[in-house]
Amino acid sequence: MKYLSSYKNPEIKLLRLLSKKSKERKKHFLFVIEGLRELKRALDGNYTINSIFIEEGYEIEFANITKKLSESDQYLVSKNVFEQISFRSGSEKIMAIAQSKKHYLDLFNPKKNDLILVIEAPEKPGNIGALLRTAVAADFDGVIIANPKTDFYNPNCIRSSLGCLFLLPTAIASTEEVVKYLIKKEFFIATAAIQEDAIPYNKFNYETPCALVMGAESSGLGAKWFEASNQHLIIPMSKYVDSLNLSVSAGILMYEAKAKIIEQQKH
Repeated sequence: MKYLSSYKNPEIKLLRLLSKKSKERKKHFLFVIEGLRELKRALDGNYTINSIFIEEGYEIEFANITKKLSESDQYLVSKNVFEQISFRSGSEKIMAIAQSKKHYLDLFNPKKNDLILVIEAPEKPGNIGALLRTAVAADFDGVIIANPKTDFYNPNCIRSSLGCLFLLPTAIASTEEVVKYLIKKEFFIATAAIQEDAIPYNKFNYETPCALVMGAESSGLGAKWFEASNQHLIIPMSKYVDSLNLSVSAGILMYEAKAKIIEQQKH
């Protein structure tokens, strides 16, 4: 295991660059993972790990993962340097550089009973991560991100998902491409939108394959989604509140949709 004690080391420079610059992540098709839990979930999601970085003094603690990743480059990093390259103030003690996956729609292979989440124009990495974490928890079958405003492999996205973004099939494309794709694949498109014909989310019987579509907190959904929608859904709220956080709204709808479909499959 090579020892690194300088910020000027090429491997350290690359890791810092990938942590900070979306352009560099896209250029090299690489990204940074921090934390053992996240690294294990990346392996569960069949990601290729190019290299791992361990803070000196923690070699024994990570002996199992280093053995599992014996074909990856492995580095032992001085405490001072590790604390500086870590975006969690060095609390996790292990980092890695992994290869990005391709997230094309034509690689997204839904089944006839699939239940997927579609996120329109998400702006905050933390929101994307939280939504993917909830989608995994609710046992959804995949996620499509339409017209994203941020990088899928942003460290904050990975952190807020607790590595769950590695576990679900995920496609990324323009809104127009996603709409055409869902119609071609005969998805029932259920949109979260305040419209005249919207019905309460808990009064609706979800059909599969079903795409549950959520808009960004700031802008909601656009005209293309209103035209494509098979049903608009709303979450009834107290007169004192006119909106919910995107992650909260999505969680409510996802769990309701999953529960309804499970119930239907029993009969």
